[in-house]
Amino acid sequence: MDPHKKENVPLAQTLRKRMTPEERRMWYDFLKDYPIRFKRQVAIGPYIVDFYCPTVKLVIELDGRQHYTEEGRKNDAERTAYLKENCGIHVIRFKNYQIRDRFSSVCEQIELTVNTYAKPE
Repeated sequence: MDPHKKENVPLAQTLRKRMTPEERRMWYDFLKDYPIRFKRQVAIGPYIVDFYCPTVKLVIELDGRQHYTEEGRKNDAERTAYLKENCGIHVIRFKNYQIRDRFSSVCEQIELTVNTYAKPE
């Protein structure tokens, strides 16, 4: 895996303190106490990802308005390709409205994805 850019670490720390309402809900209502450890706002390569589970190499991204533009979609595709091709990390994305309106379905999808990529012991 490519080492993270050291200059991203202070930004990641700031983002942890300034989570969006959707990130806060995902963290405190589901991922914080999840049986497999997740981290929030993690610097990976040149990017900072919303949530990362190193055990199953899974990134969860929560997408707000800026992701709906053509440039946002292009940037997301580049980020996803980088994480997959250079780091072997799977990425799943949810729109903010899904966190607000369909939280239990989002949690079920995360659970299914974790189980898909988890290695049997």
